[in-house]
Amino acid sequence: MSNTPNIRFKGFTEAWEQRKLGDICERVTRKNKNQESDLPLTIASQYGLIDQRDFFNKVVAAKDMSNYYLLKKGEFAYNKSYSNGFDYGSIKRLNAYEQGCLSTLYICFGISSEDVESDYLECFFDTLKWYSDITMICAEGARNHGLLNVDTKAFFDEVTIDMPSSREEQRKISAYLNTLDNLITLHQRKCDETKQLKKYMLQKMFPKNGEEYPEIRFKGFTDAWEQRKLGNCGETYTGLSGKTKEDFGHGDARFVTYMNVFSNPIADIEKVEAVEIDKSQNSVKYGDVFFTTSSETPEEVGMSCVWLENTENTYLNSFCFGYRPTINIDPYFMAYVLRSDTVRKKIVFLAQGISRYNISKNKVMEIEIPLPTTEEQRLLGKYFDNLDNLITLHQRKCDEIKEVKKFMLQNMFPQKG
Repeated sequence: MSNTPNIRFKGFTEAWEQRKLGDICERVTRKNKNQESDLPLTIASQYGLIDQRDFFNKVVAAKDMSNYYLLKKGEFAYNKSYSNGFDYGSIKRLNAYEQGCLSTLYICFGISSEDVESDYLECFFDTLKWYSDITMICAEGARNHGLLNVDTKAFFDEVTIDMPSSREEQRKISAYLNTLDNLITLHQRKCDETKQLKKYMLQKMFPKNGEEYPEIRFKGFTDAWEQRKLGNCGETYTGLSGKTKEDFGHGDARFVTYMNVFSNPIADIEKVEAVEIDKSQNSVKYGDVFFTTSSETPEEVGMSCVWLENTENTYLNSFCFGYRPTINIDPYFMAYVLRSDTVRKKIVFLAQGISRYNISKNKVMEIEIPLPTTEEQRLLGKYFDNLDNLITLHQRKCDEIKEVKKFMLQNMFPQKG
């Protein structure tokens, strides 16, 4: 197999080199014996080398870290522990801090050759192409403290690094991939910030229990909100509990399941389950509300979403009940008032059980929800829907760029033979 990648930058045609890790890097064994650092580090496959307090919300390192490795910024560490999607561990570079302490269970190393760019080497380790070498030197089935049993000498002697001889090509590859990382980080940050804003506004834009006015509201609205019981504003119906496609004789239909209800305040039509069903059954309608009735945690009981599609042959499945308003309530407002901090607390309070929690449909109907004027409802529903659209947009962009990066990591480096 030719040692060249499927995709490369214009002007570079030479075959790539294959170098042993030990030829371009040397092991780091310096200890924190003088207590130069009090920063306990861990390796998270998705986040790199980070402070244990940020990852675990506590320190799991020993109080005395004088016998820990002292890692400097720009040096690498190999975490031999399995994690989801990283069967043979992770190799990460210390980027976020000037130095920090790592357990001696990790293999630490730094670049010793001028032939390789540090940014390029970091990108190469992200490809996980070095896994094929690890599988050859890892003692099968043997683990120490939950770590793979990888011989340190073999790690440096047998792990190979594919690299272009041109450092300029190395720089172009790493610059491109780092740009993708920056875009991923940007969209993820925007997504997280918008989620936090939504959470804050769900607490502030609806009145607290026993109050008539929210802390934050749109300009021009001053009237007190009224409290109305759900049971006085609509009627309930039961999901088709336990029904499967074998239970019905004809007709193509879709079920909305309790998993769909968890996902978003607005029901996601793309995820409903296709089944066969008797068309005489009561299908869902635009503006219907779905509530979950049972879950393993009280926080997940009584989660709700609103159906905003006019589609035929769509039905509500088990572990849920439906609610159909009989007065004029903006459906987008209904979607978010039921997710507001005040109303959610009332619903969670009703959850009963030990290993599994349930709520009574009748008790949910006794819950009072705050209602402003129809116009204020409309503005509130639109505001929160826009926030959700922004969250979806940034998450979609983030996922798309991750897929581009995944593809490029597979094709901008030679395939392992």
